[in-house]
Amino acid sequence: MADRPSCYPEPSLPPPREYAVAGAAHLDVLTVPVPQGLFDTPFDPRHVLCLHQGGPVPVSYREGRYERSGVRLQGQYCVSPANASTRWTMSAPATSLLLRLTPELIDGTAQAMGSGGGHIELAPAAHLRDAQIERIGWMMQAEDRDRYPSGRLFVDALADALAARLLALHRFAAAPAAAARALPAWRLRRVIDYIEAHLDADLSLAELAAVAGFSVSHFKPLFKRATGLPPHRFVLERRVERARQRVLDGAAGLSEIALETGFADASHMARCMRRVIGIGPMALRQARE
Repeated sequence: MADRPSCYPEPSLPPPREYAVAGAAHLDVLTVPVPQGLFDTPFDPRHVLCLHQGGPVPVSYREGRYERSGVRLQGQYCVSPANASTRWTMSAPATSLLLRLTPELIDGTAQAMGSGGGHIELAPAAHLRDAQIERIGWMMQAEDRDRYPSGRLFVDALADALAARLLALHRFAAAPAAAARALPAWRLRRVIDYIEAHLDADLSLAELAAVAGFSVSHFKPLFKRATGLPPHRFVLERRVERARQRVLDGAAGLSEIALETGFADASHMARCMRRVIGIGPMALRQARE
C-alpha cells in the first residue's frame, strides 16, 4: 500500500527524536506539493485531513459518490476517510498540509467522549473551514519543521484535540456521562513519581497510562479529574518547576538544565518558562543575584 503519491517527496531520514515522535504517534503530518491536473490519492489506512496552503485554486473533488467543486482557500480542509481514495482535478499546482489520524484514535476518543464503543466512520467532506482544526494543523506543521521540540506528549495532546473536534463537527452524539471518577490516589502517586523520575525523557501518553494501569482513553480523563490538568500540561509544569529550581541553584548551565528537564534546548526551555511562570531563566537568575 503506497504511503504517499509518487509526486510527494520522500522524507529525509529524520533524527532520533523526530522519528520517535512521528513514528509512534496516532497523528502525523506531511507538507506536500499537489500537481496541476487529474490527481488520485493512494489508499491510506488512516483518516486524512488535507489543509490548503497558499492562494485560491479552483478544484473538483470526488470520493465514491461524494462530489464537490469549488475554490480551495488558505486554511480550508477536506476529509478523506481511512481506506478511501479521492480524485482531484486541480486547475493549478498547490501545496497541502496532510494530517493523518489512525482510526484507533478516533474510536478511542469517541469512547472517552461517551459516544459508546465500536468503530467510527468519518464521512468524506471538502472545502470546510474551522479555526480550531486550522490552528492544530499549523501547530503540527511547526512541530514537524522544528523536529518536535515539545515531545510526544504535546503531539498526543494535539491528536486528542483534533480527534475530539472532528467528532464534534461530525455531530456524533455523546451518551449521558457516568458519574465522574478520578484516578485513585495510589495510582496517581505512582504516575507522578514516574514523571518526576523521568522528566528528562520523551514521555508519552501510552507510557503514563501503562504506569497507571489503564488504557490511554480511560487514563486521560481520570488523570485530568485528579490533577485538574491534562497530562501534557502537568508534565510541562513539572519540567518548568524543576528547571526553575535548577536555575536558582546556579550550579549548571542553561543548556545542561534544559537537557536534564526534558526540553529540546535552552531556548525551548526559556519559552516554556516564560509561558508558564512569566519569567525566563536569565531574568530569574539575575533576580536571584
